[in-house]
Amino acid sequence: MSVHQHFTIIIIFFTLLLISCTSTGKVESQLSSAPSSSSVFQPDRPIPYPIDIPDSFEIAILNGTRSDDGSPGQNYWQNYASYSLHAEIDPESHTLFGKASIIYQNNSPDDLDIIVFELAQNLHKAGTPKMDVTEITGGKQLNRVAVNGTQLEETTMRARWIQGGGGYIVEGTQLYILPDEILESGGEMEFEFDWTFQIPRQGASGRMGRSRDNLFFIAYWYPHLSVYDDVHGWFYDSFLGNAEFYHGFADYELTVTMPREWLVMGTGEFLNPEETLSPQTLEQYLLSGQSDTSIVIADFDELEEATNYSDNGKLTWKFRAEKVRDVAFSATLESRWEGARTPVGDLTGNGETDYTRINTFFRETAPLWFRQTEYAQHSITFLSDYMKYPYPWPHMTSVEGADIIGGGMEFPMMTVIGDYNNVGAVRLYGVTAHELAHMWFPMIISTNERRYTWIDEGYTTFHTNKANIDYFGEERFNELDVFIGYLQIAGTELEGEIMRWSDFHYPGMAYGVASYPKPASVLYALRFVLGEELFREAHHEFINRWAYKHPYPWDIFHTFEDISGMDLSWFWRSWYYETWVLDQSVAGVYEDGSRTVIVIEDLGEVPMPVKLEITFDDNTTQLKTLDVDYWLNGHRTREVVLETDKTVIRVQIDPDRKLPDADYSNNTWIR
Repeated sequence: MSVHQHFTIIIIFFTLLLISCTSTGKVESQLSSAPSSSSVFQPDRPIPYPIDIPDSFEIAILNGTRSDDGSPGQNYWQNYASYSLHAEIDPESHTLFGKASIIYQNNSPDDLDIIVFELAQNLHKAGTPKMDVTEITGGKQLNRVAVNGTQLEETTMRARWIQGGGGYIVEGTQLYILPDEILESGGEMEFEFDWTFQIPRQGASGRMGRSRDNLFFIAYWYPHLSVYDDVHGWFYDSFLGNAEFYHGFADYELTVTMPREWLVMGTGEFLNPEETLSPQTLEQYLLSGQSDTSIVIADFDELEEATNYSDNGKLTWKFRAEKVRDVAFSATLESRWEGARTPVGDLTGNGETDYTRINTFFRETAPLWFRQTEYAQHSITFLSDYMKYPYPWPHMTSVEGADIIGGGMEFPMMTVIGDYNNVGAVRLYGVTAHELAHMWFPMIISTNERRYTWIDEGYTTFHTNKANIDYFGEERFNELDVFIGYLQIAGTELEGEIMRWSDFHYPGMAYGVASYPKPASVLYALRFVLGEELFREAHHEFINRWAYKHPYPWDIFHTFEDISGMDLSWFWRSWYYETWVLDQSVAGVYEDGSRTVIVIEDLGEVPMPVKLEITFDDNTTQLKTLDVDYWLNGHRTREVVLETDKTVIRVQIDPDRKLPDADYSNNTWIR
């Protein structure tokens, strides 16, 4: 058995131990004498039972770090870090040389004898577990690892046990640092790294990389502290190239050195435009920050003179960001740079409108991008208003990255998006709204994407649909644009439960549907149950409660129940834990003397309220809403009795198509 196998077995052991401690909640059994079968009501349908809450989450509530109303507890804590990062790229060899100094603050009540980092670039290392075909570049080469000024050597867990002492272990995309001294609760520890890696063309499964020798988009490029939280402790699920990330908040100082011809933009406030930009470019850059319409900062034919000269032929670009969960940067050689500003609302609380800067970089081969600045302006302004949470950062930058990515990928203040030449401007706006909506989920509300992709992607798909409706109008977009992605496999064996850990879906469409259109569709269903006003109130409260924190699914569920005052366990169980479908139908209409009887059948397994529109022969209509309780009592058929002398000529369930009903063809009866 190799030492790597030995260590893997240890990790698996502790993972199994953790799972055993966080299985399901309490199981209650009731003993009673069994009544005769003739006196027992036999339900016609499955009745949703209460949801399973892991013991680890229940313990967090007992410890006061979470609460049963969905708020962070009085004892809530999260660890914090300060990064000083430097990157230099050699464009000829496509090599990145990195240095980092990181101070980690242990705010937890626990003493830590192991510190976990993520090395996402090791997805590109031979032998690392992967979920798809991946370019092999060798991954990240660590040249120096130091703790509190003392250099560490690579070791094994066996050596650690036998010999003691510090060291570090690289296992796939995880880096385990075993310091000589424990990081005590309330203490801090400094880490230093030097490393290199070859930049892949489509890195991290098409989330970063290089294109055509004139573009680098760099992300997942430095040793990134893993999250140690109040529910599970260290998070060390491997990055397999599919489900994404779980990152903590930190402050960053970032410097990037490139040959002087390259334009660089990165996460954070741009600190030295006067040092890096030529006088003409600087003038345009400053002007664009005060302009409501797009201004060309550096055009295609101006790029050679866009930056300052330097004695050594290189420039260093400086950025600073506070309270973000990651940093990324772009370096462009032949991309037009446009800019403008856009309002975000009252960010500072002084009663005045605040603005953020919009940057756009694109190449001549991406003609649809001439409207990208406008798309980003609308997205940021609309989403700031819809969330009732103003965009908080100094800029939002879109980088056209054809060949690296076909869709889009998000980072704090940065996004890389394909050229969209083959699918059109409407889709380009949509992906822009989607990636920029990610600035709230998960960049502000920092969820565990690797296990619960559906939180950030589901909310973002929902918000994208809202932005599309606002930009293009209801005649072009509505809820059905979300529902159709889910309904194509709803109720089939291709579907997977939303609550299934994201990397554990069966191959095929299950992961995508359970992460994007289904949870967005379910948010519309939740809005149907609560009503628009109450839904928005709970939605905004969740954002405000968990901004710059780490919510789990049960914090969402508890918050909506707290704000609504409703027990929604039936809703969570039916939609999130099962692959049940909604299928309400009008089975028929008949007259019984002076009464008209409408027969409603609930053919699916998901119980939901029923909204009926009844049309009479005089062209008047009547709306009736049937609550969910009747279905929750185990029934499938319900009769609605009307005392009327008018003739019913039409009955329709959900006339406005506000629910993801699996078979809408049976929702209408016509005489």
